[in-house]
Amino acid sequence: MAKNILTKENFEKLDQVIKKYKDTKGALMPVLTEGQKIFGALPLEVQKVISEKLNIPMAEIYGVVTFYSQFSLEPKGDYLIGVCLGTACYVKGAQAIIDRISKEANVEVGGTSPDGKFSLEATRCIGACGLAPVLTVNEDVYGRLVESDVPGILAKY
Repeated sequence: MAKNILTKENFEKLDQVIKKYKDTKGALMPVLTEGQKIFGALPLEVQKVISEKLNIPMAEIYGVVTFYSQFSLEPKGDYLIGVCLGTACYVKGAQAIIDRISKEANVEVGGTSPDGKFSLEATRCIGACGLAPVLTVNEDVYGRLVESDVPGILAKY
């Protein structure tokens, strides 16, 4: 992890959230959502605290965290790069785009760069097949890409 997210202050904020929802039916999802906002991720240490204070088994919490894509076990980078690997993008060279991003930004698919700047994900179809291959950086969309476009795009961030 690039920066320490497991601070005393963050655990105190989490404690307030747990107190707020503790007696609410279905408290787990709002507690996890708020926890993700506080810590930037839901590592096992955070899940353990939630498990103990809500009296919910760790296995159940881990199952929820790993099932829903909005939750993450590790902090995401400042810029989330998603490269579409849908059929149209894949046949037009999306794998080469991913490989180049991985090399240029020093980040593996599913991971975050050591400096905490970039996270890289291979995504399913994003519905921009006419622009294949496509990548997104946070909310920005780039289409009709070739491998040599990657350094220029990364330089903007």
